[in-house]
Amino acid sequence: MSQLEICILAAGLGKRMKSTAPKVMHAIAGRPMLAHLLDTAALLTPDRIHVVVGHGAEQVEAGFADQGLNFVHQPKQLGTGHAVMQALSHVNPDARLLILLGDAPLMTRATLARLTETDADLAVLTVELSDPAGYGRIIRDAGGKFRAIVEQRDATPEQQRVREINTGVMIASANGLARWLGDVGRDNDQGEYLLTDIVACAVAEAASVQAVLADDPVEVQGINTLAQLAALEREFQLRQAKRLMEAGVQMMDPGRFDLRGTLVAGTGCRIDVGCVFEGDCRIGNNVSVGPNCTLRDCRIEDGAEIRANTVIDGALVGPDCVVGPFARLRPGTELAREVGIGNFVEVKNATIGERTKASHLSYLGDANIGAGVNIGAGTITCNYDGVEKHQTTIADGVFVGSNTALVAPVMIGERSTIAAGSVITHTVPDQHLAVARGRQSNVANWKRPEKN
Repeated sequence: MSQLEICILAAGLGKRMKSTAPKVMHAIAGRPMLAHLLDTAALLTPDRIHVVVGHGAEQVEAGFADQGLNFVHQPKQLGTGHAVMQALSHVNPDARLLILLGDAPLMTRATLARLTETDADLAVLTVELSDPAGYGRIIRDAGGKFRAIVEQRDATPEQQRVREINTGVMIASANGLARWLGDVGRDNDQGEYLLTDIVACAVAEAASVQAVLADDPVEVQGINTLAQLAALEREFQLRQAKRLMEAGVQMMDPGRFDLRGTLVAGTGCRIDVGCVFEGDCRIGNNVSVGPNCTLRDCRIEDGAEIRANTVIDGALVGPDCVVGPFARLRPGTELAREVGIGNFVEVKNATIGERTKASHLSYLGDANIGAGVNIGAGTITCNYDGVEKHQTTIADGVFVGSNTALVAPVMIGERSTIAAGSVITHTVPDQHLAVARGRQSNVANWKRPEKN
């Protein structure tokens, strides 16, 4: 079997999107739409992938510089046929060339595999639409053979009733494409070399031409406007939600769920509305994630409860922990079993032992905190001196009173107590009470200042 190469057309600006970014760099699920298509293309194990770039070529090349792609420049955008012409000089003449559109990111491997497995000289991917207005129609003869693609503006009333349309995705030998494109001109309303014209060229030389019908109109949908981008984003998210629900995850509303990376979830999990998962997220069995949470590159172990409006980034949450509401776990945070992190508590680069509680209004940064510790409201670790970050160590069983400042580097010994309102700057030995605050003075008969 001849080798397979892929050409992705990604030179368009996307004028109707009214954006300075190249069209293919607009995001679906937090990644450029081109990235999704490249992932699918790679599953076909092609010998080479060519990406035709034009508007914003520097941005596209920089965004995918590490993927071994061959970028082909199309300085003047003179149509889809012209774009393929630019790539053909880079393609092995004996290869079969699969042509994809960079603004159609939801193509599936199964559909493309069906297309590449055809033995026709030219195979075109088509789809049936309930409303085909604006698309090129697939014209067949009386025997059902594919004979031509007729654009909407050129179609007769009878042809306009045809519901099968051209998706722009096709495969042919590189030699055949070069030969047919050599016969294509620009005598059309757009003044462009249209790739669709090669169908008539192939038919004229009695080459075998086949239309392969896609099952799902959504996967071949192109993006030309921000409204279409938003619609495909939601379709993508619904598919991710469906996959997770089939694996045993309860979604309170699949329409209000966003996955911008990967999520591996155990059974018995529950995800409330408005949650966003980014990067690589893994959650265990029977995990509950409350509404409006953002989880990024984190691991949540069995039985943990993440309450509403919590942000977890680069953290490990141990079994049966309760985090939130309105908590923030930053990178380097590791919570052991049954830790409680409450509302308006921020933790950064800290390990926290089993059954330790920080229930409200605290900052714990660059700290090593033992088991069974109580962190009172308003406690902060003063970890930064303006130049360096310093470590706070709190041993097992410590009770830290409210409104305490622990000035790092500092060590708090086992089962010691810190009086509320203290500023601790030195080591506290095991089982000591530390009181570090100004002495209270009361002034009798004090008169408050009054306005004149």
